[in-house]
Amino acid sequence: MMIKVNMRSYLRPSNVVSQFKAIALVMAFLCVSYGYSSERKPTPDASHYAFANYLGSGIYRTAGQSAAVLNIPLSFLIDEDDNHQVKLRLPVSLGFLNYSFEDLPSGEFPEGVGTMTVTPGIEYDWFVNDKLTIESYLDIGYGFNSSTKTNVGIFSTGVSSVYQLDNQKYSPIWVNRLYFAGYRSTLNDRAESYSVLQSGFDFGLGVKWKWRDNEIEPRLFFSGKWYFDELKFVNPIGDDVMTNHAYEVGATVKFSKPLGYEFFGWDGLKFDRLGFSYQVGGGIKVWRLIFEFPL
Repeated sequence: MMIKVNMRSYLRPSNVVSQFKAIALVMAFLCVSYGYSSERKPTPDASHYAFANYLGSGIYRTAGQSAAVLNIPLSFLIDEDDNHQVKLRLPVSLGFLNYSFEDLPSGEFPEGVGTMTVTPGIEYDWFVNDKLTIESYLDIGYGFNSSTKTNVGIFSTGVSSVYQLDNQKYSPIWVNRLYFAGYRSTLNDRAESYSVLQSGFDFGLGVKWKWRDNEIEPRLFFSGKWYFDELKFVNPIGDDVMTNHAYEVGATVKFSKPLGYEFFGWDGLKFDRLGFSYQVGGGIKVWRLIFEFPL
């Protein structure tokens, strides 16, 4: 069947664009404070949780360590025209220490929030034409680690191109992103940053089917990330893990009408994608459960 994808269905939100990811979305704040020997070692600063909103969703694992984060990517449309839109970004990430998806089947839930980041910012999207959109953003935010009682200041900026290739059957979308993120900690005035180039494709399989009044389209995607500065994941029970690349493959189902619930006009519990992916690179393994455009 012929499939036509309107890019603005991905890029133009309602007046309040806020999508809860209904499961723990993860980044590596693997530096956890707990006793693992008779003599308790000093707790290192897990400041790299500051990058939660930029590393992407999933269960991040190194040797013997995993951690979970709930991302709440709130944003508000503040200006819109035929060729652009401006959004106020208010993403929030909540981190849970020593918790992973393996705890879910047994009914175990996190005892408390270990980390939190809030990174407000401005996003400008330029609709160059019907196929190409240029996105840019600037965030300045704050993070808190309850295990070390420390704070971090966070800064991030980036630019992206989202291009719909001319193929109605498979409706491929080519995404390229270049962004920078950094933090400074109050624990020891330590500062770290990283820059990354990401490129990937999202494409359909040339089929779709009807479910009630919804059109469902299966899609696949793959992407690569290349870090200009090695990204470090601190591990309190072993060597730190350094990575300069990551590769990801995944599958999603796209719904023509978002599924979920609406409360008093707020559609934050609705989603138009459902899928999963696997990411690997430099000693890091990531499982993601996806509820939105994956790239």
